[in-house]
Amino acid sequence: MRNRIQSVDILRGFTIAAMILVNTPGDWNHVYSPLLHANWHGLTPTDLIFPFFLFIVGISISYAYKNAENNKTTYKKILVRSLKLIGLGLFLNIFIPSFPFFVDLSSVRIPGVLQRIGIVFFISSLLFLNFNWKALLSISIGILVFYWLFTGFVPLPDGSLPTLARAPNNWANYLDLQLLQNHTWQKDYDPEGILSTIPSIVTCLFGILLGKILQIHADNKINLLALTGFTLLVLGYIWSLWYPLNKALWTGSFVLVTAGYGTLFLTLIYYFSDQIQLNFGEIFKYAGTNAISLYFLSSLISKCFYMIKVNDTETIHSFLFTNYFATPVGDLKLASLLYAFSVTIVYLAIAYIMFRKKWIIKV
Repeated sequence: MRNRIQSVDILRGFTIAAMILVNTPGDWNHVYSPLLHANWHGLTPTDLIFPFFLFIVGISISYAYKNAENNKTTYKKILVRSLKLIGLGLFLNIFIPSFPFFVDLSSVRIPGVLQRIGIVFFISSLLFLNFNWKALLSISIGILVFYWLFTGFVPLPDGSLPTLARAPNNWANYLDLQLLQNHTWQKDYDPEGILSTIPSIVTCLFGILLGKILQIHADNKINLLALTGFTLLVLGYIWSLWYPLNKALWTGSFVLVTAGYGTLFLTLIYYFSDQIQLNFGEIFKYAGTNAISLYFLSSLISKCFYMIKVNDTETIHSFLFTNYFATPVGDLKLASLLYAFSVTIVYLAIAYIMFRKKWIIKV
């Protein structure tokens, strides 16, 4: 992305750091509640992380392709990048859990974070290249209304009315079971399932629309950004009275509220970093320039740490946590958090080294 906006890189880097933090606790049985996803309906700080990243993907699209030609060459580049993201996600799901043995494809999970990013990036980029901001806003509203009506009111094939509960009779789970069968995260739902990917595209589209606001040359840009964020929050929380906030289903209220928070976070960072040029958040900027690489690397190493044994009873992960955190600290929740912080700091240090050496890996 040419003429990089510092605030976007900082927010992207902060989001990746937060993603690593919540994904690598020392002990999954001892985690502070804000660092866990909501059990079903509701919203925790952890639930903001993935939509923030898709939101930032949208902002990046609005900059990266604002002068791109709408032709086969551009489409090919978008498709290749999407396939790379999907391929990396499938690699984490298929090969790593089975390495170095033969892969058992009978129950491997197909959806995933990187797979969703790839799909959302592909569709959102094509929409951006072919429609103006008014059409994109209309498409976004249309998708959210359609998804609400479909998931809330259209009967299932057996004639029963759908619910939004974590049960077989919600549409998202029904379609995942029919199309993916046992290739999901859990038997009763997948947080990156097929149907919920559709409204997640709107999260990215909102990022595109916000990117257009960022490119406006106006003195009141901060006020416009803040007003947009508060408007999305108010609309989302009002809608949540009838259509609950739910990350697994990626409900319309969830889209609006998370986009609202994302806008307000970015507004604050933009004001301090880009407008008054206060030098802060540099370490997150470094992480933001290699966000996907850091996420993939952290996921890969974490999976390896859980598999590779250092003795008959301990893996690398359990050995490090028990000997260097749990035993010295005593409090398992605190020890688990300190382990996650330590891992996050390591990857931020890697990001710093990559930035200093100008190693920017484009996926």
